[in-house]
Amino acid sequence: MQPPAAPSDHQKESPGIPAVRTILWVGSATGQELVLARSALAAFADVATVEHPHDAGRVTQPTLAVLASDRPGRFTTADAVSLSRRWPLMPIVSVAATLVDGRRRSGPQLPGIEEVPWHDLAGRCSWWLAALEAGLPTGLGMPHTSRREDRLLESITALRGGPEWAAIDVSVAAARPVELEGLCDLLAIAGHRVVHRSCGRPRIDESAAAVVWDNDAILADQIAWLRLLAANRPHVGIVMLESFPRGDTAAAAMQSGAEAVLGRPVCIEALAGTLLRLKKPHRAGNAGLGRHPGGR
Repeated sequence: MQPPAAPSDHQKESPGIPAVRTILWVGSATGQELVLARSALAAFADVATVEHPHDAGRVTQPTLAVLASDRPGRFTTADAVSLSRRWPLMPIVSVAATLVDGRRRSGPQLPGIEEVPWHDLAGRCSWWLAALEAGLPTGLGMPHTSRREDRLLESITALRGGPEWAAIDVSVAAARPVELEGLCDLLAIAGHRVVHRSCGRPRIDESAAAVVWDNDAILADQIAWLRLLAANRPHVGIVMLESFPRGDTAAAAMQSGAEAVLGRPVCIEALAGTLLRLKKPHRAGNAGLGRHPGGR
């Protein structure tokens, strides 16, 4: 990764809270899911949007490039190579809308380019940028040929014990005990303090800074309880987990008070980055992948 320019005095922030970076968004900026993902990035980074890789020349030294695919085959290997030639050390990832999900499960669409689900993109980018500021390793800086297991181990190494600036009090709710314990273990690795755990729904009188609520699916019953919880505890950040998040259900959850909706099994970097975003205010003028204007 190219060394970033030193931030000006007004850009400097506390440890672990990154100065504003530029993320290059290449491709589609339409469709509910990609719009949600891009808006979430704009809450903590400058997002420069171009339709084709050959238009990227007008962007000045982005920290990270995202290839946004609204359909299979949207990009070719030559597209990724052209970006790498312009910025040889810049990491490149791809983000896929639901229509491209099947390709992601059957293997990378582009050789050497990690694919990130649309609902996990903001959380992972938030953690990557914060780790960059803190000098911590992440899976993003690993060789493109690294196995998924190696990336997971690298993430755990960086998160183990958790930096103090990332720690918050979290309550956890899940339908089954085994999932509850697994989430608590992940949060402990990320340095967070689990102050309450419950099987089923979270408590209405929640006192933690954040709630992580694991669901197989976000249905009408969950939305109703979410609204009640958000109304009673408006300052608690609520992160919902769902097996296969879709744009309409994610938007409904966020309009009802959730800060974010992540996929399950949850990626540890996505979870850590999402909780990190709860510790700092969104940038003025940006609505991120969280509370919708119609929400709380």
